[in-house]
Amino acid sequence: MPKMRFSKIRIYEFKDLIGNKKQPKTKKQKNNIRCVLIQKNTEDSHYQLQDRGPKLADLLENRDYLDAFRSFLQSEFSAENIEFWLACREYKRTTSSGKLCNKAADIYKEFLHPMAQKEVNIDHHTHEKIKRSLVKPDLTCFDEAEMHIYRLMEEDSCPRFLKSEAYQNLRNAARNPV
Repeated sequence: MPKMRFSKIRIYEFKDLIGNKKQPKTKKQKNNIRCVLIQKNTEDSHYQLQDRGPKLADLLENRDYLDAFRSFLQSEFSAENIEFWLACREYKRTTSSGKLCNKAADIYKEFLHPMAQKEVNIDHHTHEKIKRSLVKPDLTCFDEAEMHIYRLMEEDSCPRFLKSEAYQNLRNAARNPV
């Protein structure tokens, strides 16, 4: 059960609201009670969200879960998201400026070009920003698109994966689940 934190003033107001049952409640007192209850419900839901299972970052760190997640995305016809994210991570490990330019061009052709077979879904502004940065690419030129795709996988694909039979089987077979 989560602990509620109140300032000393709020505790006294709360005690006054509960303790004075004989006095008729004013509109302000009713609103204060409602505010306290909303805070409590919000804190409860926050703790419930944390208990839903492993996060996407945990899954991507484990090779077995990463492979299962990639297979799951292929079955949903959205494997380009994880492939783009992995390509961006590999791109950031590049040290040579000559290779950086080639890898940036390859990532653009494979995932961002309008005629790419594995085109990822990003907004026009981000797309144009990346296109302009390809003239002189740096290690951060794909960051905005990478984060967008990561959030998309985290909010959309990962919850479905955690409910999938593939994940359940893998978790049950592993001695130490993620």
